[in-house]
Amino acid sequence: MTGSGAQRTDRPNVVVFFTDQQRWDSTGPGGNPLDLTPNFDRAAREGTDVVHSFTCQPVCAPARSSLQVGQYATTTGVFKNGIALRPESRTLAHHFGAAGYATGYIGKWHLASEEPVGAAQRGGYAEWLGSNALEFTSDAYDTVMYDSDGQPVKLPGYRVDAQTDAAIRFVDRHRDEPFFLFVSYLEPHHQNHRDDYPAPDGYAERYTGRWTPPDLAALGGSAPQHLGGYWGMIRRLDEAFGRLLDALKSLGLRENTIVLFTSDHGCHFKTRNAEYKRSCHEASIRVPTVLCGPGFDGGGRVRQLVSLVDLPPTLLDAAGLPIPPEMQGRSIVPLLRGAAADWPDEVFVQISESQVGRAVRTARWKYSVVAPDRDGRAEPAADRYVEEFLYDLQADPYELTNLAGIESHRPVSDILRDRLLRRMVAAGEDAPTIESAPGRAGAGQRRVSAAEARA
Repeated sequence: MTGSGAQRTDRPNVVVFFTDQQRWDSTGPGGNPLDLTPNFDRAAREGTDVVHSFTCQPVCAPARSSLQVGQYATTTGVFKNGIALRPESRTLAHHFGAAGYATGYIGKWHLASEEPVGAAQRGGYAEWLGSNALEFTSDAYDTVMYDSDGQPVKLPGYRVDAQTDAAIRFVDRHRDEPFFLFVSYLEPHHQNHRDDYPAPDGYAERYTGRWTPPDLAALGGSAPQHLGGYWGMIRRLDEAFGRLLDALKSLGLRENTIVLFTSDHGCHFKTRNAEYKRSCHEASIRVPTVLCGPGFDGGGRVRQLVSLVDLPPTLLDAAGLPIPPEMQGRSIVPLLRGAAADWPDEVFVQISESQVGRAVRTARWKYSVVAPDRDGRAEPAADRYVEEFLYDLQADPYELTNLAGIESHRPVSDILRDRLLRRMVAAGEDAPTIESAPGRAGAGQRRVSAAEARA
């Protein structure tokens, strides 16, 4: 029985399975050897694996604004946590709703100024079961969110399971009409009030003391304390992902439902700064992303560099809906058809709160700059930056050797500076001044050629 009486169309349903703070190397395709994500791995094999997927802002609210609106955080206005999405913003819910889809949101929102989130701040989602800051209204075995009437609802089970149960109920209610469902999990984000990663009972013990990613093995941070729980949370998320896919299959909806799995940013476990993200490093900006369903099954591996800001136009395009001109990303659907001639050779990242920073990441290089006299919690941008990091990801994939300022790599920095400036202006920022890092000699380094710099 349909929830609103709408007629079933041939347009695909769309489900977004959105995790929080999940590293790209937590999955099988990302090289994790612990078999944490068999359902994600199967979706990657059978669907489309976006192997080089990056956030455009490695902190919760800005990344979420970008995924809802399809714009960079300096355009949405949500350049840091604690800023509400503008009421006039047109989200995915608005676009799908206008096309006749039933729309629903379940989980963490982080784009409002109040708790419970009022109807005017829900981004156009018609059905609502969420919290603005789920980490503050719930705990691992105490899931409390607010319904469409603003009333608290306590759901049974571990938090991942409670949200997944609610998602399956939504799908069942709307199986006879096209629907767009956004399920936003808190896991594997830390539980703020105790700075811990609470996995389901018995799960942390499975993974404590086992495989540690090389960057964390080299740099330490809080990984020895937290990694077992973190991996356990991801294992349960993957089980929930499998349950949701099974529910779609059992209702005869699997072949007509696009499912996107992605995350807002990664986790570097206090190795790059005093907390878990808000840096330009791979552990902070690279995320697992897979799409399956009509248009994406059999898509293989997308090897181009894809940004979080590209995913909203991708979903609209795949559903046969127009892409609004104000969206700053671009659909990856043409890449699946071999039309990749003009795809950008780099992704652009804005960084806030820890600093006012900017970065570009190419297939080989990472280049980032910082505004030394600006407060990342007060200002979205700056007119002066200084080079901070340069990494050769081909030789140094775990970013352990900073090449910024080394004379042999000056051609690389010069070329990447120009690319960064172009991306900043294209994103709507004013062109700033970028000062070179202090020069220093490299130990036995030959001068890198311009051809290598453009890789």
